[in-house]
Amino acid sequence: MTSEPFSFPRRYARTQRFTSGAPRAFTVSPDGSRVVFLRSLSGTDRAHHLWVLDVPRDGAGASPGGGGERVAADPGALLGGAGEELSPEERARRERSREGGAGIVGYATDTAVELASFALSGRLFTAELRAGTARELPVAGPVIDPRPSPDGRFVAYAAGGALRVVGAEGEDDRALAEPEPAAGEGSVSYGLAEFIAAEEMGRSRGFWWSPESDRLLVARVDDTPVQRWWIADPAQPGTEPRRVAYPVAGSANADVRLFVITLDGVRTEVSWDRARYPYLAHVHWSAGGAPLILVQARDQRSQLFLAVDPDTGTTRMVHADEDPQWLDLFPGVPCWSPAGQLVRIADEGGARVLAFGERPLTGPQLHVRAVLDVSDDDVLVSASAGEAAPAPETGEVHVYRVNELGVERVSQEPGVHSAVRAGGVTVLASSVLDQPGVQVHVLREGKTIATVPSLAESPGLSPRVTLTQGGAREIPCAVLMPTDYDGVTPLPVLMDPYGGPHGPRVLAAHNAHLTSQWFADQGFAVIVADGRGTPGRSPGWEKAVRDDFTLSLDDQIDALQGLAETFPLDLSRVAIRGWSYGGWLAGLAVLRRPDVFHAGIAGAPVTDWRLYDTHYTERYLGDPATDPHTYAHSSLITDEGLSEPAARHAPLMIVHGLADDNVVVAHALRLSSALLAAGRPHEVLPLSGVTHMTPQEQVAENLLLLQVDFLKRALGLA
Repeated sequence: MTSEPFSFPRRYARTQRFTSGAPRAFTVSPDGSRVVFLRSLSGTDRAHHLWVLDVPRDGAGASPGGGGERVAADPGALLGGAGEELSPEERARRERSREGGAGIVGYATDTAVELASFALSGRLFTAELRAGTARELPVAGPVIDPRPSPDGRFVAYAAGGALRVVGAEGEDDRALAEPEPAAGEGSVSYGLAEFIAAEEMGRSRGFWWSPESDRLLVARVDDTPVQRWWIADPAQPGTEPRRVAYPVAGSANADVRLFVITLDGVRTEVSWDRARYPYLAHVHWSAGGAPLILVQARDQRSQLFLAVDPDTGTTRMVHADEDPQWLDLFPGVPCWSPAGQLVRIADEGGARVLAFGERPLTGPQLHVRAVLDVSDDDVLVSASAGEAAPAPETGEVHVYRVNELGVERVSQEPGVHSAVRAGGVTVLASSVLDQPGVQVHVLREGKTIATVPSLAESPGLSPRVTLTQGGAREIPCAVLMPTDYDGVTPLPVLMDPYGGPHGPRVLAAHNAHLTSQWFADQGFAVIVADGRGTPGRSPGWEKAVRDDFTLSLDDQIDALQGLAETFPLDLSRVAIRGWSYGGWLAGLAVLRRPDVFHAGIAGAPVTDWRLYDTHYTERYLGDPATDPHTYAHSSLITDEGLSEPAARHAPLMIVHGLADDNVVVAHALRLSSALLAAGRPHEVLPLSGVTHMTPQEQVAENLLLLQVDFLKRALGLA
């Protein structure tokens, strides 16, 4: 008797969205001889191992895998087969980074990429990458974010609120900075990023080694000023609620300071105008120059690039930026070039450009997204086509080499690409439309000399997707039709957006559209539209939503109506679904435009922006104390759609995880209460024990099935 194959929703859930078994987190040694990466052993195994690929000296005999892969650290063997036990601090770090994997989910190396360190179950391990041996260092725990010194002689790590250091052989474990008692219910920690740095600024770290390995820059976080919220699990009434420090919009943030601390514990505080620039957004310390920090004003309309004197803690301004809307933060910058030039990404002349010192090296034909590597010869960047490009490249992200002589594209095939580089070797990770997963090529002088195979499962379906532009504003769109669609019959429509800041979903990549294709195969024309506010097109496109998130809804409607002129869409049956910002957008759609949207699914929606965090919300909507109208205008709780005549009501399903500490369940409950008070029928699906992610296999599977059931009922489909 053979068992029935798993459904797509079950396979999608049990494979971590078909990411288990895919290689990731690449590091190249400075001599180009080794590539280090993480990968689990199969498409259903969540536990990542640490791997080393010994790079061939030339392309001769190159084969899949390059013939030189080996495991440097096996988490199961190191833990003796015991299951993982995560501290609350580690669980919070993984939630901030949306990490759903297990085993070795992160690692750090010394400069030579000879020694790696990582944490498992709060214990500290190191791996000698040439020898392929790994061992535990017996230290105080639970260990968070261990990082070797550049010379490989020490490992620094955070534990119990302290920043500690131990010799690479396990000797002389000691605290360099220990937390002082905090006032009231607060806590002080060294070496960890505060909530909003990890959640919103892209800064997950709290300490940085000097290039000489003799001292560190260490962040001190005092969360005493931050208000306390309680995250409860109503399904477990015997369990105490969890107390969290949540800096809601308009309230106090954590107090963040920065210290230079030597290996014998001598500390020097880094000084800058913290009252005016309270956000420590980025830290960089390399041989190219003095320690470099980026600090932002509370309203994020001004920021300073400061060089730090590590002996005195004094700072000098290297560069200053101002913007009437807000200043974005970008991966990889600011940093020094090896020759000591400031490298940054800036919005100039309506374009997002790479700047070297005070001089832009790119123009409006490129929209620069991140700096991937800086060498003596050039800068490696991630970028998409700018508004001045000769032709749109909808959904594409490429890797480019940039120097004073010009720009050269490294990735060629249409898709979404990224890279790491060192020692003349580039690891290019590519996702394309006609192949599932990620393809990883190891390049030297532009030629493939090895590949890193993916062990991820094949999804078993291929998106029938058209990347196009819709509406008068030429909004980037992906349109997906059922696999067996005849091309003629008008179909009910499912809008499937994120539709807001930080979340582009129209991508020239196969796996980006799997869930949308599955919904299409249930009988829908699925449309994904990246309207104003989503990144990747131009600074003006992103910043158009300043003070008014509802422009996102206008663009969903514009895209829908524009595409209806080309595709056979049944505009009498239109639904919308989304999660997080997309969940807010779905709720807004059925409340304000039930003439267009006839059903909606709001997953983990931000229904009242006064309940969301400082750095994100104030960037777009200002201070709720001085700009209450912007918050009210973008709120679902105070929405005028709640009082619309009954004939205009559209069915709404609200889904929310009760353990969510990012968009807390109060958002869903307050919306439900407002709907009930207004006599608006709706459905609420609470997810017990679920955070802002839905990693639980059965929950993730059944959530998709329940959504289809709701959509068919709401739209009157058989």
